[in-house]
Amino acid sequence: MEMKKLRWAMDGAFWDLDISTPRTLDGLGRPVPGDPLPLGLSRGARLSRPKQIDFMQRFMSAPFVPSYAAAANGFTLQRVLTIPFADNWFGTLLGQFNLERFVSSVKNSEGPPPDSASSWMKTLGKHLQDKSLYALSFCSDLLLTPDDTLLLSVEGYGDDKKPRNKALFQHRFPHHNLSVEAVWPGLFVDKAGDYWDVPLSMSVDLATVASDSGASYRVCVHHNSGAPERLDSGQSEGIPAGLLPGLAVKGAICFRKNIDLWRSNAPKLKMVQPFDIFLSNPHVSASGIIGAAMTACFGEGAARSQIEDDDPQGFRGFSLQAPAVKSAFLADAFASASFSAQHGNFQRLFLDLTRFHARLDFPSGAKFLSGATHLAEDYFNSQKPNLEAIQDICPNATLSLQQQVTMYLINHNFNFSKILSMTSSLISDRKKHLAYK
Repeated sequence: MEMKKLRWAMDGAFWDLDISTPRTLDGLGRPVPGDPLPLGLSRGARLSRPKQIDFMQRFMSAPFVPSYAAAANGFTLQRVLTIPFADNWFGTLLGQFNLERFVSSVKNSEGPPPDSASSWMKTLGKHLQDKSLYALSFCSDLLLTPDDTLLLSVEGYGDDKKPRNKALFQHRFPHHNLSVEAVWPGLFVDKAGDYWDVPLSMSVDLATVASDSGASYRVCVHHNSGAPERLDSGQSEGIPAGLLPGLAVKGAICFRKNIDLWRSNAPKLKMVQPFDIFLSNPHVSASGIIGAAMTACFGEGAARSQIEDDDPQGFRGFSLQAPAVKSAFLADAFASASFSAQHGNFQRLFLDLTRFHARLDFPSGAKFLSGATHLAEDYFNSQKPNLEAIQDICPNATLSLQQQVTMYLINHNFNFSKILSMTSSLISDRKKHLAYK
């Protein structure tokens, strides 16, 4: 479980992975293809949002499920109605009521305050007629065969938001998984955390079944159509290249190895349910990944691909471009190493869980080799090491520490690559300032 949580952050740089977001009723969005994942995002749950709410209503006796998102809709209440059409086909109707917006509209209503109960009811009824307070989603889940699933969903909003539609087909082969998806409009989030709508986004994904060790490969075809629009107001660096109209074909092969340095076989406390049922036994383990990825781009996105000759953080791998036909081919190697340690089973009320994770990502083998070569030349020529070369060989380091105090966990996450990038920027700005003096 811990290795899977560490793994998805690197996979998000290559593949179309779902992320959790409060901007949609189904709670899912996607990162911009080719952009690193913004900090603070988590992977989308495999159990859909309507199924999560239905579980809470059935087994937790919750008539309404509250949800709060300061940057989106504020405080809302959600309710799901399950509609069984057949043994292999059911639908869910998800309704949302924006309680925070309703209370705010009542407080800010003009005119004298109501002087009777009937006046209060009329005032509340008038505010409840505001369509912007409501949102509705319908999802149809059809099991065609034991290995084939078809999902259709539509979301409608009472305010000015555009309705969202999704069609997803999934097939399980003996050793592969195939998914074909179309979303209109598709919701994406860039590396700065800004949200974008793409009028039409389609993808076909074929991947080997995930395994802890051994070789695996994956092929993904992604197509965008229409002009992307930013959801939030404010300044931006322009439309991300991965969202421009065009076709992208991605393929990767990697070799993975997981090693358990130590794992406890001691039994857990009897008749005591862990606070996290997916938690593994106490252990100390390590994991390593090495592989290569290739991307072929066609369309407007290829004209603004990751190839930036004047950008020290741009693409350094093997590349071919054909501007006349708006196409490009990129290839590079990547590697990752991670370490995980856990003490405790999270069964007791106090200090029964400590977890530590560390991950080193080398997203570009060509950039690492270029930086190592420059540093070697500087060393043999007795020159001062170049800061950009040092950055090229430094991996993206991520540390995570979890400590149980009572029934709750204290989480600490630290990303060294962000600090190194900021330090380099400050030094560069300082040099420019001294040059102008």
